[in-house]
This record gives sequence, C-alpha cells and structure tokens, in this order.
Amino acid sequence: MQSGIPTAQTARPALQRRERSILRLSPRWKKVLTGYLFLSPFLVLFILFTVIPVLDSIRLSFTYYNMLQPARWIGLTNYKILFLDDDIFIKAIQNTFIFSVVTGPVSYLLSFMLAWVINNLRGRSIFAFAFYVPSITSSIALSVVWLYIFSGDRYGMLNHWLLNWGIISEPVLWVDNPKTILPVVIIVSLWMSMGTGFLVFLAGLQNVPKELYEAGSIDGIRNKFQELWYITVPFMKPQMLFGAVNAIVASFGVFDIAVAMAGMPSPNYAGHTIISHLYDYAFIRFELGYASSIAAVLFIVTFGLGRIAMRLFSSKDE
Repeated sequence: MQSGIPTAQTARPALQRRERSILRLSPRWKKVLTGYLFLSPFLVLFILFTVIPVLDSIRLSFTYYNMLQPARWIGLTNYKILFLDDDIFIKAIQNTFIFSVVTGPVSYLLSFMLAWVINNLRGRSIFAFAFYVPSITSSIALSVVWLYIFSGDRYGMLNHWLLNWGIISEPVLWVDNPKTILPVVIIVSLWMSMGTGFLVFLAGLQNVPKELYEAGSIDGIRNKFQELWYITVPFMKPQMLFGAVNAIVASFGVFDIAVAMAGMPSPNYAGHTIISHLYDYAFIRFELGYASSIAAVLFIVTFGLGRIAMRLFSSKDE
C-alpha cells in the first residue's frame, strides 16, 4: 500500500546520506577547523589571562575598590577625577606623549635601519647579538651603568668629560634637574630599544627573495636605497606592522627605566609616566578602581594607535 508517510526503511537511507554529507566537509573547512584546533591552546590561555582580566579591569574602573571592601559602583567618578582634578595624571600624560613621540618613531627607524645595515654585513649574527643584548638585560642593572654616566657630581663620566673640555663650568644634576630628567630617560630608552622589533626586521630582511632584487636591477633600480624603498619595504609589511605595534606599546609602557633613573616620584614629577601613576595607585595606595581607570585610558590610547598602524601597513588586497 503506497502512502505519503515515509516508513522506517525509506527514511533510514536518507538519514544516513544526510549524516555523511554533514561529516564530509569541504577541504577549505577542514583546513580552517584544523587551524583552530592547533590554535585552541593559545586561544584558551589568551582568553583566560588577557581578555578576561582586561574586561574585569574595565568593570573595576567604574567602581571604588581598595582590596579591603567589596567593589562599590560609582559610575564615571574615577574618570571625572582623572581628567578634571588629577593634575599629576595630566603631567604624566604630557611626559608619556613627549616620550612616545620621540622614542616611538626614532626607535622604530633605528631598529629597521640598523637591521638593514647589519643584514648587508659579514658576521651579522655577532652584530645582531651585540645590539640585542641591552634589551634583554635588567633595567635595574643597566641603570647602575647609566647613573654612573649621568652622575651629578664631577666624578660622573659625562660631567667629567664636559668639565675637561670646558663646555660646562660646574657639574650638571642630570637626574635631579626636572629639565634634564626626561631627556636622560629618552636617551637610555633608545639605547635599550633594539629588542624584538629589531630581530623581526632582521629576520624579514633575510627572507626577501633574491630574485626580486635581480628583477629590480633589470627594471632600472640602480642603488641600495631604491631597492629598500621599492622592494624591501613593500615585501616586509607584516614585519613593519609588528614593529610599529611593538614600538607603540613599548613607548607608552615605559616605567622601569624611568623609576630606576629618576626615582618614584621623580623631582617635580618630571619623569612621571602613565604607568608610574598606575603603579602608584595600584600597589602603593591600593586604590584599584582608580588604577583600573588609568589602565583603561592607556588601553584605549594604545589600541587606537595600533589600529592606525594596522591601516598604514596593511596590504590593500587584504
């Protein structure tokens, strides 16, 4: 007897075909799922230890929290105090932006140009190691050397040289004078800036295909600087992007070397940075709600500048 209702025998093959069609993924989806499977350990750790703490910090920025009492919701009060009543925070913003405007672009260009020069030398591994070592050395250890150079008495190395050459008539208090503290911190930070970005640039330069330079010479490129502008830089956009983001984060995250050189707080807050202000309220005063608002402002600034860097160095075909 024929009817419009499917029986179990007729429905079973259709169900099996449907299951096989679900399990039979396209090669593209297999590749995507395999990639996410290998990426899953990092994603889990990234969400647990980065995303969730950042979101919780933003939540705490709208509360009053001192670690002894439960967090109390106060809305935008922390941000109002931060921008309208906290003169030291405004000073820290000024110092950090001055520091970032100088050290960010300069350290970025220095890292790239030195990597480009070293890549064309023999024994580049030795030179790369020599430039990279300061970035992995402790800031406290390096500050001992630099404090000897910028010591405020006549036995300081820089004062000794300047006095012998007749450039100055009395020793300069390099790390005690509010006018010279920030330039000293900038100089030391630039010397320590040949870090991860430098190695990434050097690795990227070594991966540029030699055939591109040969083709460029046939097309009319005559010197190294034309090769750099027309071939090397366009080919190294991913490394250039990473270096830009790394320079932005490093320049806005200055703390250790500023405290080691100028103290905490520095004279007249001349070397006070946003991270120093955050550290003061989080780990000295234990006002974690207010410290979280400082961290949120710093996160927004660095995230915005990072997005600008991505637009500048991203490929147009992506």
